[in-house]
Amino acid sequence: MDGARRRQLGASAEDRACAYLLRQGLQIVQRNYRVRGGEIDIVARDCGCLVFVEVRLRSAGGHGGAAASVDARKRTRLLRAARHFLMRLGDAELRCRFDVIAIDSGTLRWLRDAFGAAD
Repeated sequence: MDGARRRQLGASAEDRACAYLLRQGLQIVQRNYRVRGGEIDIVARDCGCLVFVEVRLRSAGGHGGAAASVDARKRTRLLRAARHFLMRLGDAELRCRFDVIAIDSGTLRWLRDAFGAAD
């Protein structure tokens, strides 16, 4: 698959994830927050909690699926971007969590509190 098609599928998955989160009552704060060495697909608020959301898409169920693709390396990159986001806000004490939206063969699963900063 070429890069343009991959980006298009990723953007479509993120659109679907945002729509789902909005229906669940979350407020989208920002999409595609990028810093050197990390990126967060979606930043949202859920009842006073800042939620950093990674969206993963897999068209086939092999290799452990979408959720399993959020490995230690990816978590490190997410944590780096989240720390930067929090520093920019100036509120390091803000309650936050890390969620994953996994889309496997079209089926969306929301994994709340999928990992922590200590993982």
